[in-house]
Amino acid sequence: MASPNTTKNQTEARTFGTQTGQGDNPQHDLMEKAKGAAATAGQKADAAASAVGEGMTSLAHTIREKAPHTAMLGSASSQVASGLESGGHYLQREGFQGMMHDLTQLIRSNPIPALLVGVGIGFLLAQTTRRH
Repeated sequence: MASPNTTKNQTEARTFGTQTGQGDNPQHDLMEKAKGAAATAGQKADAAASAVGEGMTSLAHTIREKAPHTAMLGSASSQVASGLESGGHYLQREGFQGMMHDLTQLIRSNPIPALLVGVGIGFLLAQTTRRH
């Protein structure tokens, strides 16, 4: 128990300190589990992004091999293959976390266009999910 010189506020502060992360605290344990789950989800997202990147690169090679190489169709297929290959390498190199970081930087440097894109996507989603 508290000594006679201990004030009520000091006792409450000690009690609050034990409730916010010291000792056996179910809230603290829950927070740690949530952090662990978030880290696991991030790792899985990075692995999935890398797998998608590998698939895009593979598809680019397939397009280069199978698509015609002459005239306008050859030029278009070459451009598509280059875009897929570039995107695939980016996903393999950066992963999901890097992609999110780049997206955040893009939005911060272009807030008005990002807002307009968001409004446009919201409008399109509303139109597709609207019930008649």
